[in-house]
Amino acid sequence: MTVAADGKSIQSPASGKAVDAMDVDSSPKGGLKGMDGLEAMAGDEALTEALYGDPTRLTEPIKTVQDKFALLPAFLKVRGLVKQHLDSFNFLLNSELRKIVAANEKVTCDTDPNFYLKYTNIYVDGPSVDEDMVQVGTTPQQCRLRDATYSAPITVDIEYTRGKEIVVKRGRGGVGAVCIGRMPLMLRCDRCVLYNKNEAQLAQLGECPLDPGGYFIVRGTEKVILIQEQLSKNRIIIDTDSHGEVMASVTSSTHERKSKTNIVFSKGKIYLKHNAFQDDVNILVVLKAMGCESDQEAVQAVVGGGFGPHRG
Repeated sequence: MTVAADGKSIQSPASGKAVDAMDVDSSPKGGLKGMDGLEAMAGDEALTEALYGDPTRLTEPIKTVQDKFALLPAFLKVRGLVKQHLDSFNFLLNSELRKIVAANEKVTCDTDPNFYLKYTNIYVDGPSVDEDMVQVGTTPQQCRLRDATYSAPITVDIEYTRGKEIVVKRGRGGVGAVCIGRMPLMLRCDRCVLYNKNEAQLAQLGECPLDPGGYFIVRGTEKVILIQEQLSKNRIIIDTDSHGEVMASVTSSTHERKSKTNIVFSKGKIYLKHNAFQDDVNILVVLKAMGCESDQEAVQAVVGGGFGPHRG
């Protein structure tokens, strides 16, 4: 099939007859219907070529505001408005919760260390509400109408000592599930009843097919979490302070603790700032505490060359 230069007719190689562009079938078995379909295909090809045609362009900085705004339609087409919310919440449910539990898994009795309680796993089930001490499944629309919270129970597997006996209780598929709380569910997350539903199924649940989700329902009111921009964790960031002096900072973060370290240049000297110290510490003191035996080695560590004897 060939498109004429004027965009008004299409030459079919089978019959050799010219067909009006607006008469082409839009069904999966047919071709594109009208020039809108051809323009959409051309736009997709142009976007693909711009993104993947030259791999070096992916790492090039975007300098002008006009170029940044030109990328906005492509970003919204690929990512949408709320995909970052859904990805973040799904990552919390499927990965981060387990890491948080692993970092705080054991509770030991102060008087008897042999008595302990240990969390071995954590689960977030589907949405439900409590009706007469019974968990009943629910939908977002029901929660809106009943002024309820669209949430799911959090259950855990636990292991604890009872006398000299170790008791194990399993939260999912086991006997004696232990519920430690409830978590509001984000609409369209992978635990939500709207997940992967088509338009007909969404209509049956009382939802608008155009609603992208990405928000919560708390006591019947829709709540959204605003996007926050934060500095990257566990990476050294070089910047200037309010006085124009160069400084280096790193936010060290694990599931157990967080700390922030700054290396600042002030009054011709280099200092270390840390949230564990009340006052700034001269960097020379820090380097000697780390193993520098002389001022010469400390200078080499600062200006380059590392530890070890000076090489002239």
